[in-house]
Amino acid sequence: MISQEEANLETNLKSKESSRFFKFFKDSDVNWGATILLLIGSLAILFPLYLAINVALKSPQQLAQSIFAFPKKIHWENFTKAIELTHYFRSFKNSSLVTIPTVIITLLTNSMVAYAIARNLNKKFFKFLYYYFIAALFIPFPIIMLPIVKEMSFLGLDNRLGLTILYIVYGLSMNIFIYIGYIKSLPNSLEEAAIIDGASTWQIFWKIIFPLLKPINATIAILTSLWAWNDFMLPLIMLNERKLMTLPLVQYVFQSQFSTNYNLAFASYILALAPMILVYIFAQKWIISGVMKGSVKG
Repeated sequence: MISQEEANLETNLKSKESSRFFKFFKDSDVNWGATILLLIGSLAILFPLYLAINVALKSPQQLAQSIFAFPKKIHWENFTKAIELTHYFRSFKNSSLVTIPTVIITLLTNSMVAYAIARNLNKKFFKFLYYYFIAALFIPFPIIMLPIVKEMSFLGLDNRLGLTILYIVYGLSMNIFIYIGYIKSLPNSLEEAAIIDGASTWQIFWKIIFPLLKPINATIAILTSLWAWNDFMLPLIMLNERKLMTLPLVQYVFQSQFSTNYNLAFASYILALAPMILVYIFAQKWIISGVMKGSVKG
């Protein structure tokens, strides 16, 4: 039996340990609330990714036994079969021929339009343009879907070129909104100094403003790439020929009337996802870097 003194001593020790524990969290410089939220958010992203990889590496028999356990035998042939069934390289080329021109033209044209509006918002015409573009954000796509399809078909643009044009046009409103907010934060003193040196508006934009847009260009490029690469609805209603189908469309091959071949389907999903991960890894350094640091001396 434990005596009363020993019980009191044990209680006091536990109380001291508990107070030290809470004091550590209280005195620590770490924002534990934000850290816990980040951990939860990371798990919410990593766990589905783990499941996708896990399913892609299993056979149907292993998948029937357990969806969570990592496979004892890895079936790399799932990826080979997925490549064959989806004609992966053809679909990859189609997605690339749509996404790459969309991103390049979007960055070049949208940044110029946004710069013209941002530096002339005090004029009625440019202010009207700004609100006109913003208003387009509130138009639901299903309302204009049928007229767009009929118009593009009438013009003979129900192909990759037409799809690229639609991505550039539909992304214009949101991109203009993001660009203008960023351009307004750039100091006018850089442009004023260039004007004194005799630079034209065209030279000011390409030699001064556009290089300073690297962080926001990276952001727009990633958002546009993800949208154009992963979009399912527009290619579905625009592309009628199987040889023109993009990667999201060819995932239909794994679905039958009564079942879905999940291990091959998830292998194909990972193959389609991999290029976008590389794009983010390449572009994220410009998002977090301080390009503006030291550009203006106070």
